[in-house]
Amino acid sequence: MRTNPVKEKLRNGEPSFGTWLSLGDLYATRVLARLGFDWLTLDIEHSAIDWTQATAVFGAVADAGCVPLARVPEGTHHYIKRVLDAGAWGVVVPMVDTVEQAKTAIAAAKYPPEGNRSVGGGMHSMNFAAAAGDYYAHANDEILVVLQTESPQGVANAEEIYSLPGCDAIFIGPNDLRFQMRSPGGEFPTPEEHEAAVQRVIEVGKQVGTPTGIHAMDPESALERAAQGMQFLAVGSDLRMMTQKAQEAVAALTPETAAKDVARY
Repeated sequence: MRTNPVKEKLRNGEPSFGTWLSLGDLYATRVLARLGFDWLTLDIEHSAIDWTQATAVFGAVADAGCVPLARVPEGTHHYIKRVLDAGAWGVVVPMVDTVEQAKTAIAAAKYPPEGNRSVGGGMHSMNFAAAAGDYYAHANDEILVVLQTESPQGVANAEEIYSLPGCDAIFIGPNDLRFQMRSPGGEFPTPEEHEAAVQRVIEVGKQVGTPTGIHAMDPESALERAAQGMQFLAVGSDLRMMTQKAQEAVAALTPETAAKDVARY
């Protein structure tokens, strides 16, 4: 059975770099999976991607030698079971604000006795080049569980959440964190206040020995975060990369046309 090199990097204190798959396009996925990213995360939370698409994407990423991950819509047994049985090597779970939510997500990703993931299917073991029995025996060691901190409540509960067995890494969604930090009157936090929350996550992660990461908009920002000690770093997305290059082309061809900002991630 293949082992998960991203989990190995995280355990060894090394940074890992990947990007988001928002398009769900098989051709684009096959190209990106061969470019040298450590992992690719299919965004099922915010993109209109069905289970057939997801299964094909996970298989394409795994067959190319890259690590396929999935951001689920929420950290429930239903969603986590579906993406892992469809062949993902791990999950990124959004909006984890409480210890209870974290425990639910971790348990759903683990077979008993560590968790309550149900047994079935064969696509999961195929992506690990393993027989089903081998997969069941070793999946708990290889499946990556990444929990997202995206709110002041999540930051406040950081130490308890990050200390949980089975939490492999913490990932900040900076835009959601910024929106969740808005005042009752709708005012956004200052850049300094936002950065203080990010630094608190990094600090707690170091204290308890849990790797942290964030969604960066460009390689330079990702490298800066890696220098601060972060290890699970996303750089843009397939959609953002396509949009940026197209905007550059339009700006060069027709400077009088203002390119629209249609993709933040």
